[in-house]
Amino acid sequence: MDRLNAMRVFVTVVDAGSLSAAADKLDLSRPVVTRYVAELEQWTGARLLHRTTRRLSLTAAGEELLPRCRQVLELAGDMQEAVRQPAEAPRGQLRITASTSFAQAQLADAVADYVRLYPGVAVDLVLLDRAVNLVDERIDLAIRVAVEIDPNLIARRLTDCRSVVCASPGYLKEQGRPLRVEELAQRNCLTHSYFGRSLWNFTRKEDGTPVSVAVGGNVSTNDAASLMHLARAGAGIAMLPTYLTAGLLQAGELVRLFPEFEPQVVGMYAVYASRKHMPATLRTMLDFLARRFTGVPAWDLPQAGPALSANRRPAARRAP
Repeated sequence: MDRLNAMRVFVTVVDAGSLSAAADKLDLSRPVVTRYVAELEQWTGARLLHRTTRRLSLTAAGEELLPRCRQVLELAGDMQEAVRQPAEAPRGQLRITASTSFAQAQLADAVADYVRLYPGVAVDLVLLDRAVNLVDERIDLAIRVAVEIDPNLIARRLTDCRSVVCASPGYLKEQGRPLRVEELAQRNCLTHSYFGRSLWNFTRKEDGTPVSVAVGGNVSTNDAASLMHLARAGAGIAMLPTYLTAGLLQAGELVRLFPEFEPQVVGMYAVYASRKHMPATLRTMLDFLARRFTGVPAWDLPQAGPALSANRRPAARRAP
């Protein structure tokens, strides 16, 4: 069985909503589409679709398999595209959007190194603290931090985005250091408008127990960098991404609280509109960011200090 084509047919059937619609889209006969789906079910050992005369729906096994099939097809497409691309350096404009805080702390340095490597590329960096419609706003690539990404989007996971709960030494001296994570409910917590505004989720490192604490305070904002400045100024306790705080924690300008608890870890994704006919500018930027951030990023390394708070690295060599 051609498993790659079987996966492609299965995904198309789900997206199109029926076997007939998928057959039309793929320019295949309905019996061929049915056979591909049946062969994939036989290979996986599970029924993937509920099929009736009027509707089609995913089984529990189908729900599990669908995103994995999308990932495999994306990887296969990237491999084929990489082989097809000419060896010459990419040229042209690339529009990238990211949150203000991540762009200023990490992405700007990455872009600087990228354009040194590929001087024929002009990057238009659009800083927005909201999700954008890539097509309507002519965005080639979006860097998004989220618990999960809409399965209808094409996304490449770059790394984990971790957070710390922290406060300034001045705040802790004046208000006292909380000893139990539950005490956050009685403290002035500086919150993000979109992430954990009223509930902070943790995992106890010792045994993996989930813990949630209802929080509130007198300041909320949609910008993590502003939360960082508020915390440094002693306005309260904040949950901040480590890409912002590594150097400040090392320098003692912020103090980490509750190291025995891990705040909820979310993903950092590179999101783009289509994998078909991907320009060399986008392909090389995706690969560049994946090499730079995948795994344990520089700001989460044990030695991360002030110099790494903005993820500074030696300048990349220019492409020949």
